[in-house]
Amino acid sequence: MVSLSELLEHVRDTLTEWRSLSYSDLVFHHRDTAILILFISVSILGLLLLARYTFWRRVGRDKLPLPAILPTIRTSPISFVRNGALLLFIAGLPFFMLALAAPYSSLAQQRVSYPGRRIALMIDASSSMMRAFPAERLRNPDPRNKAVFFTNVAAAQFFIRQRMKGSYKDLIALIEFGNDAYVITPFTNDYENVLLSTSLIGDWTEFADFPDRGTTIGVAIEQGINLFRTFNYLNAAGNLMVIFSDGQDTQVTLQGRTVTQVLRQALEANIPVYFIRTSQNRQLGDIIPDAIWKPAVEATGGRFYAAAKEEDILRAIHDIDARSAGEIQLKQYTSQKSEFSPFAVLAIALWMIGLSLKLTVPYLNSFR
Repeated sequence: MVSLSELLEHVRDTLTEWRSLSYSDLVFHHRDTAILILFISVSILGLLLLARYTFWRRVGRDKLPLPAILPTIRTSPISFVRNGALLLFIAGLPFFMLALAAPYSSLAQQRVSYPGRRIALMIDASSSMMRAFPAERLRNPDPRNKAVFFTNVAAAQFFIRQRMKGSYKDLIALIEFGNDAYVITPFTNDYENVLLSTSLIGDWTEFADFPDRGTTIGVAIEQGINLFRTFNYLNAAGNLMVIFSDGQDTQVTLQGRTVTQVLRQALEANIPVYFIRTSQNRQLGDIIPDAIWKPAVEATGGRFYAAAKEEDILRAIHDIDARSAGEIQLKQYTSQKSEFSPFAVLAIALWMIGLSLKLTVPYLNSFR
């Protein structure tokens, strides 16, 4: 059975396809077949009508006796409505014939809008991430290891799955950082690919071989901004960064620039930064860097979450998810993309509405 949410999502996708269709670029693969079927259908209909009026018409047999109608009674001005079901059926025929012709679009560039965000996920892999932070509800890649790094990897995966449950079509990138930052996965809407990447960096051997053991959060933020710039997203709406780190970074400068100056780039590009600081049993203000990062992060329009236990991480993820219900615009390139669905759906919808009206509205079966 198809759920109501799945049906509504299919309708929404169909409407999106309708808005993005370029009718001048449509090519019909079975145009001749559709024209032939239309010709045969019209011919059969014409022959049936001719046969009806030629052979079946008999005096008195096609008459229906009715009581006398007074000439003063005027025809209802809305009497044409009784033909509404037939009109809906006729209106669906052109769309059915277009669908039958198998339309497709050749190579073309389209600008489409989707619910979602461009999200840069950043995971701290420094040596301080070896501290314990057990989590029962989050699914660690290695349940035997209670280090905060693996809890953060599981938290990132939980966040991705949270987005998958919604109707979002996010573009997600994954960055791992220590003293330097590395792009693991560039922006993609393939959630499974990002989940696979988080599982790979969450492997114990991979974590042990990570070359940069220090913590420089500013480098990760700068790498994230550069990634947005590389994809030409820097000045687009719908961008954000999510940082998973224990926050053990007291460096207030990066190549001569303060943390505030580094984050000012995110502010100027309208990229809010959300920072989930994971440190077991450490509340807000219990570690010195909190006073540095909280005001700087929240100046971008994001939020700073001091996660002292697993419930704090989950609450932060749900809050970020709720705040990230935006819309993104993308350039989409298609090559011989089938456009059958929008025409077929519209034809079937018109026919179903007409049939429903015919079966449920008595007026449509009356003479006036």
